[in-house]
Amino acid sequence: MFFFFVGGVEQGAGRVLKEAAGRCLRCGGAADLVETEKVLKLFFVPAWRWKGKDPAYLCRECGFVAPGSLGGGGGEPGTLLPRAERCGACSCAVDPQFRFCPFCGSAL
Repeated sequence: MFFFFVGGVEQGAGRVLKEAAGRCLRCGGAADLVETEKVLKLFFVPAWRWKGKDPAYLCRECGFVAPGSLGGGGGEPGTLLPRAERCGACSCAVDPQFRFCPFCGSAL
């Protein structure tokens, strides 16, 4: 007997907590602070939803989801990492101590 199973867990954005709470790491557009939710899908049909642990930033323009822990660190509350702490080639968040981007390998 052969059994075929298709399923998985997907993270999605729930309701908006604060509009235009920050800037997108990828495109620089306005990002909303949203609740996260996880969805269990069986055969591509949502079977069960539950709340995520932490809120996240959802870009209005490109749909990129960044963890809420990136916002409000040391500077102005609700802003994401400044442009200087991102890779110039791929725009991913990078530790300022790195000499090369861990995502694309380009020199910083």
